[in-house]
Amino acid sequence: MTAPFGAPLVGNDWSAALVDPPAPRRVSVVVAHFDQQAQLERTLAALARQTHPADLLEVVVADDGSPEPPRVPDGVRLVRQEDRGFRLSAVRNLGARAATGDVLCFLDADTAPEPAYVARLAAIPSALPDVVAVGRRRHAELDRAGPAEPVEAAGPRLELPEPAWLADAYRGSRDLLDADARSYRFAIGAVLACSRWLLDDVGGFDESFDAYGGEDWEWAHRAWLGGAGLAHVPGAVAWHDGPDWAGRDEAERVERKNAETARLWAAIGAPGGMGGSLLGAAADVVVRLERAATPAAGAVCVDAVLRAMPTARVVAPDHVRAALPPDPRVVAAWPGPARVVLALRSPVALSAAGAAAVADAVGAVGVGDLGVVRLGDAATATAVRATARDRRWGGPTGWRTEQRGDAGLVAVPDAADLEAYLGGWWPGG
Repeated sequence: MTAPFGAPLVGNDWSAALVDPPAPRRVSVVVAHFDQQAQLERTLAALARQTHPADLLEVVVADDGSPEPPRVPDGVRLVRQEDRGFRLSAVRNLGARAATGDVLCFLDADTAPEPAYVARLAAIPSALPDVVAVGRRRHAELDRAGPAEPVEAAGPRLELPEPAWLADAYRGSRDLLDADARSYRFAIGAVLACSRWLLDDVGGFDESFDAYGGEDWEWAHRAWLGGAGLAHVPGAVAWHDGPDWAGRDEAERVERKNAETARLWAAIGAPGGMGGSLLGAAADVVVRLERAATPAAGAVCVDAVLRAMPTARVVAPDHVRAALPPDPRVVAAWPGPARVVLALRSPVALSAAGAAAVADAVGAVGVGDLGVVRLGDAATATAVRATARDRRWGGPTGWRTEQRGDAGLVAVPDAADLEAYLGGWWPGG
């Protein structure tokens, strides 16, 4: 798969795209809509005033089965799906399929962009097609504005508070230059842009999300695992008509937020997004035991690894699995998503120091430009996102490999005494 334009991202350093901005590319803005004619008209009027070249700008309104088809001006494409309840993921995917641009910008009908929004937001994925760019969503009582008042004037005049947690996150991460495995929580679907190339590779929004919230975080996490970088573009401002989620009815907010979090818990295996014991459909770390001379040696290794990482999945040879009690964490293969693959060349047990070394290695890879950590010859931790990006570009994309020691990774002898291990009197037990 060869990129149609731009250059590969190195680590998460997207700052070069701001130093030498690329020539504008064709951009499709996908506006998700449901029964919001007045807000849609404001957003479409704002899109008609963008500084991005008009001949390189396409607007697609994707309607989620409104009772009456929305009215759109000439030159704006309208695609619709039937009303089967809240289907924001599906309607965004519908709009994306209809779009023809190199870069896709997703907006909601109640979120009107300032004139430079598209040009500023699209510039980063136009230069670095691996990057997911997030604009700045501000809030205002736009329903009090006159129909012809420009949003860049009405927004500041009628402004509502911005969510402090989000502003703090952008500030603390240098606008996501310092993104990590939890930074998907700062990707807001109403102000999101990516290359068509990346979306096609990662896949669209998960259409099983059929209630408010969460679909953007699930997609951003999947894109991160797929080697995408994350960037926040504070100068790309779009104004949401109404308060942030935190400013709404508390009882309803807590109930709906809990439902969203539970849904994400099942879908995302990332630090801070998963429990300490319960297993979801996704894994954070997959351990691959490449060989074991005897079932007992392999069984000691698998148990020791799961003692250190209870939510990991372990891919073990058939003869090792046959020696173990049934455990859903021990599998013949792991086809699902994961953040890190930890490959063990042969069976090891982990002392306290070894468990700490492994935890540090699997926590470090995938952040910045560190793609691989080798612990002596015993173990190798590889970020799945590094592998995915290299695959997408058809070769190395600048990920760094770091060699560390293997202290605390205790080789398990082929003639391991399983009873001694379980009883606690074997040195590795």
